[in-house]
Amino acid sequence: MSKSVHYTLGQISDYELKQLRVFKTVVECGGFSASETQLNIGRSTISLHISNLESRLNLTLCRRGRSGFALTDEGTIIYQMTQKLLDSLEDFRNTVNNLNSSLTGRLRLLLSDGISLDPRCQFSEIIDHYCSQAPEVKLLTDMAPMAEIERKILNDDADIGFIPYHRELEGLNYLQLYHDRCYLYCAANHPLAKHPATITDEDIQQAAATHAGLKPHQQVNEQLLDLNLAATAYFYDIRLSLILSGHYIGFLPERYAQHLVQNGQLVALKPEQRFYNLGVAAISRKTAQPHKPRELFWQLLQQQKYCE
Repeated sequence: MSKSVHYTLGQISDYELKQLRVFKTVVECGGFSASETQLNIGRSTISLHISNLESRLNLTLCRRGRSGFALTDEGTIIYQMTQKLLDSLEDFRNTVNNLNSSLTGRLRLLLSDGISLDPRCQFSEIIDHYCSQAPEVKLLTDMAPMAEIERKILNDDADIGFIPYHRELEGLNYLQLYHDRCYLYCAANHPLAKHPATITDEDIQQAAATHAGLKPHQQVNEQLLDLNLAATAYFYDIRLSLILSGHYIGFLPERYAQHLVQNGQLVALKPEQRFYNLGVAAISRKTAQPHKPRELFWQLLQQQKYCE
């Protein structure tokens, strides 16, 4: 596409903002076809939006064809600027919301492995209360590893996170919710399961172990220090699969493993000695910037009665 030396972009309308949102989604989905479901429009319509945007900007934003979808250098810059523009618009809307009594905008929630379905988290009840009080707020929820949740909250890419409580980072607020006791388990077909009452620390130390792959707090570190850490698996489901293979031992929350112990698939190893407590906490970013959707959700969390 030829570029005019004297081309100047004029006012940006709602239509261009819509095109930029389509462009951003296409980039993040990795192509036109992959973005159809998320945008809920057909590929030909998406292509038309991108072509019109390119004409409006007088730039070629991407290459599409048999070789696949790829951004041009200009497209990469426009994508980065689009992110900043849309984030600024969202910040503006949040600020206006804080000057009005009604709540609109969005609330971005990130949850670590299995927390949303744990009845002790009371996540469904909190969402019920929240939607009743802020029905116009759009909820954006997703699951991510703990370290990624911390990073996104700190970078203001998410509003509230739910994570295993293992450390306190500067710049974050913490609200303790409940605690898990984690025990060391092996599968019923693991050699250590044959005589669990007579196994020694040396037996445990020689067995291959799987762990979360994160820097743990002191109590967890003391339990992992003498293990043969041979595999990493952050998510509990993956860690459990490794343990059930019969080749690894590993720590799991008692509540998570309980039914597998009862049906004979898992065996706890030296439970009087091999355990640690792991808290679950909600986190938010320390900031002076008002954000009513986040503040209401945090307030509801504080009002919930959690069992320590």
